[in-house]
Amino acid sequence: MKIGLDVGSTTLKCVVLDEKDNLIFHSYERHFSQIREKTVVLLNEIMNKFPEVKEASLSISGSAGMGMAEKHGVPFIQEVYATRLAVMREVEGTDVVIELGGEDAKILFLSNGLEVRMNGSCAGGTGAFIDQMATLMGISLTEMNDLSKSHEKQYTIASRCGVFAKSDIQPLLNQGASKSDMSASIFQAVVNQTIGGLAQGRPIRGKVVYLGGPLTFFSQLRETFNSTLGVNGICPENSLYFVAMGAAISDIETPVNLEKLIEKLDANTTRKTYGGLKKLFEDEEEYMIFKSRHDREQVKYSDPLTYKGNAYLGIDAGSTTIKAVIMDEEDGILHSIYRSNQGNPVPLIKDFLMDFYRKYPDITIKTSAVTGYGEELLKNAFSLDFGVVETIAHYTAAKKYKPEVDFIIDIGGQDIKCFKIRDGVIDSIFLNEACSSGCGSFLQTFAEALGYGIGEFANLGIYSKDPVDLGSRCTVFMNSSVKQAQKDGASIADISAGLSISVIKNALYKVIRASSVKDLGENIVVQGGTFYNDSVLKAFEDELERKVIRPNISGLMGAFGAAIYAKDKGNDHSSLLGMDELKKFNHQVKLVMCGLCENNCSLTVNSFGDNRKYIGGNRCDRPVKNRDIEEQYDIYDEKLKFLKEYKSIKGRRGSIGIPMALNMYEMLPFWHTVFTLLDFEVIRSPFTSRELFIRGQHTIPSDTVCFPAKLVHGHIEYLIDKEVDTIFYPCLTYNIDEKMGDNHFNCPIVAYYPEVIAANIERLDQTNFVFDYMGLQNKKVLSKKLYEILKKTNKDIKLSEVKFAVDRGIKEYKSYIKKIQSKGQEFIQIARENGKKIIVLAGRPYHVDPETNHGISKLITEYGVVVISEDSIGNLASKTTVDVLNQWTYHSRLYSIAEYVGNQDDMELVQLVSFGCGLDAITTDEIKAILEEKGKIYTQLKIDEITNLGAVRIRIRSLLSAIEQKDKEGKGYGRKS
Repeated sequence: MKIGLDVGSTTLKCVVLDEKDNLIFHSYERHFSQIREKTVVLLNEIMNKFPEVKEASLSISGSAGMGMAEKHGVPFIQEVYATRLAVMREVEGTDVVIELGGEDAKILFLSNGLEVRMNGSCAGGTGAFIDQMATLMGISLTEMNDLSKSHEKQYTIASRCGVFAKSDIQPLLNQGASKSDMSASIFQAVVNQTIGGLAQGRPIRGKVVYLGGPLTFFSQLRETFNSTLGVNGICPENSLYFVAMGAAISDIETPVNLEKLIEKLDANTTRKTYGGLKKLFEDEEEYMIFKSRHDREQVKYSDPLTYKGNAYLGIDAGSTTIKAVIMDEEDGILHSIYRSNQGNPVPLIKDFLMDFYRKYPDITIKTSAVTGYGEELLKNAFSLDFGVVETIAHYTAAKKYKPEVDFIIDIGGQDIKCFKIRDGVIDSIFLNEACSSGCGSFLQTFAEALGYGIGEFANLGIYSKDPVDLGSRCTVFMNSSVKQAQKDGASIADISAGLSISVIKNALYKVIRASSVKDLGENIVVQGGTFYNDSVLKAFEDELERKVIRPNISGLMGAFGAAIYAKDKGNDHSSLLGMDELKKFNHQVKLVMCGLCENNCSLTVNSFGDNRKYIGGNRCDRPVKNRDIEEQYDIYDEKLKFLKEYKSIKGRRGSIGIPMALNMYEMLPFWHTVFTLLDFEVIRSPFTSRELFIRGQHTIPSDTVCFPAKLVHGHIEYLIDKEVDTIFYPCLTYNIDEKMGDNHFNCPIVAYYPEVIAANIERLDQTNFVFDYMGLQNKKVLSKKLYEILKKTNKDIKLSEVKFAVDRGIKEYKSYIKKIQSKGQEFIQIARENGKKIIVLAGRPYHVDPETNHGISKLITEYGVVVISEDSIGNLASKTTVDVLNQWTYHSRLYSIAEYVGNQDDMELVQLVSFGCGLDAITTDEIKAILEEKGKIYTQLKIDEITNLGAVRIRIRSLLSAIEQKDKEGKGYGRKS
């Protein structure tokens, strides 16, 4: 008899084969990190089922099986080898195997030798990811599969890991997106992650086999793979057990005494090898003193049964929870709720209001306000009076509670918000990026994975004797550390305390990036539901080595601040829906495509009865108002218009295709002019769309390269399909010298990505692809190089022609830059004549691409500000001294522009940063330092393929609100020039 065990990251699979390799027993169950215990139960079950068998050939495989195999002298079979053995036996002629497990993903290319692609320490796009998403939506895995069958549209969702995806999914759910559409979108995200992250440019074709739990249980996931890859993959019988089967049929036939193995596993004792941290509390007495101190921080409550008169409603529609407060005239809390929003806060608030109206008919809600992710949805649904950005709501609450507050940190479900207060106004704002590691959902994910409710899990950490040092990595990266700690003997209490410490380290060193405790302030108020966890609170105090203030309504502070805001704003009569209107209230959602502008947005239309609607998913105001909006001043839009002026003209020398990507967004005027004068028809690819990105996704060799680089692949595929004679995309080490830096290099991606394209797009073998190295810094050398290249396919071309064309091209490039700068001057003048604020949306030339910036510039103009770009005021700035190596043209511009903006009272700089940009890791810190030295608030927007703009709105509104507050207090900085 042969036994094969597959000890995966989340499950334990087993097969038993007879002497003829027939399957006579199989088992599949989750092990919840209790691998040794589950294995003992399993082996006992096998012995009971086959009592005559005392010895068997037993091999172990799987990502979590090596340690147990080595410890107990059992043969270990590498899982890729085991998979290959089983596939070769069960499914002949297989070309590609795609296997998704609990936290593991792999692709095996079996044609022309074996090539394996596996995920690293990130579990994005695996079973664990799908589990998290189903939990977030409050549905079972079976429901998720069934719901996706009836989807009408798909949204763009990150699948790099669960915490990134939550940041995309939650706002969409809050906007009213259906769970069927979200389910289908999640499956598509998994497919995109597998293709982009693992295939890395190698085509998946031929006979494809699907293995592993997710691909076995989710028929719709298989269908999504099939439709995306254009294949008809096979999910064979017993697909869950292929690794275990491969282990069983391996050539190793060492007999194992099952009874003795069970005894060894039972007698196994773990020894501590994990690194421990200082415990949070020495004993119960210390904890009680700590608890008593914080219990004194009380916001008062009032009795709604005895109160009669006016009240004020504040709602905080957070990323994972809904909070509401009704406050009396003396700022006492009459009624409140704090609960999970279950993906849709609308019915919860309806029930809350109806319950309040029924119970307390003598209380009149005079004004109301809402904040948080679901602000717009709830404001429209219930006709709330005001909306307020989260940062202002939280500051309003903290200031009311402790007027001298100078630092606030709010850790919510998926958000960390921190702000410094100087002279009574918000001076600096820190917000976590698109990752929610270190937030409440981070702790909740681990609690659920370990089989605990979040309250019970948090309390265990208080009495930990030896907290585990888990660092401050994100959830899926940390899973392996938690599992290893468990194997080493760490208790659940030790893990809980360790995770609480990790939350704080993440907030302090990754979001705030504090260089010292003194940077934070003396009067620190902590807020957010995560701080209800005493372990997190104590970890925060320990890390700071000072006491902080946690109000008893820590989790309600956003709602409390919104209620105070509503009261301060005042209203003679609230527009809030009353009892009669709520009885007739009916929330329905439908999906439509907007055709009012070139964005063609997918809109989620929420209707509430009485002809009231809320539209989500729009990048501009047209579908909301259904009419042309007031004139907006957006230089990004103007730059696109300028680029559209370069049209194709038929030429006798054939066609040259130019991909509209990376530096071509700035160099198109130059190259278009050169080739048009040389009698070529210049065909440029269109501005990027989602479809164009997907078109080239299968050839992207790296998942970590910046999004603008990933887009190049789709543009090249487009030009190949257009059958142009030549695709021109040269390597350019140097940019044009603007005298802003110590040198004028292009960044390595911009300079040399044509090499990546040439190596990874097979179809280019049939196309004349010019990716030679050229230099823009010397006109004579450039002309000669270009002549040599063109002469190969155009024998009649003359060097004098090329020199003339290059000369004219340079003049056209300078003219194009002047047009942008002239338009920038025009917009600045309009802004100053009309008293409008100016935001310099600073990035690189390719950030003008609509698919790259996701309409951020249009969104900003909705708030009545004028948007200009860094290159539109380049002529107003000069070289500045910085503390870093200043040799990259695009980044040199940013430093100079930051220095200039710092001296302009009516200008603010918002920096666009691409995920995966290594240079920006340095650039952002330097620009932040330049602006803060001038008394400006630094705002950064990180962008990639994800299109949801909820977090962007919060940042922009926070910035504008802080500026408004500074202006009211007369504490602005800088001057006009």
